Amino acid sequence: MIAIGSDHGGYELKEHVKKHLSDKGIEVKDYGVFSEESVDYPDCAAPVCRAVQSGEAERGILLCGTGIGISIAANKFSGIRAALCSDVYSALMAKQHNNANILCLGGRVTGRELAFMIADTWLNAEFEGGRHAARVEKIHNIEKEQ
Repeated sequence: MIAIGSDHGGYELKEHVKKHLSDKGIEVKDYGVFSEESVDYPDCAAPVCRAVQSGEAERGILLCGTGIGISIAANKFSGIRAALCSDVYSALMAKQHNNANILCLGGRVTGRELAFMIADTWLNAEFEGGRHAARVEKIHNIEKEQ
């Protein structure tokens, strides 16, 4: 299951991405928001990150206006590797090399069709492990030190 969430700035694109994934047969759970009423992006990141942390969701997708704020907030959660992607290659590398478990998108800066391609690429990619696993482990060790 893919957890998805947004603030008001990412709401419209979130709705399109959610439908796109559902139409492809991917189970998606929407953690809000459910309107364009102004909210704070850290509050919107939390339930999706917790769902990924707990294993309730395999991965998550978060959106805000630019994707910047919500990616910063998401990366404060232990075990979360949130990647803000604005192109397909970055989405591929985010999974293959960084094992990103949350994809972040900017609802005001990313077109709908591009967002679909980014999400599809990220969801279909596999972590390569090897030398990349050692690097991800170093990130995990930094988290443990904090």
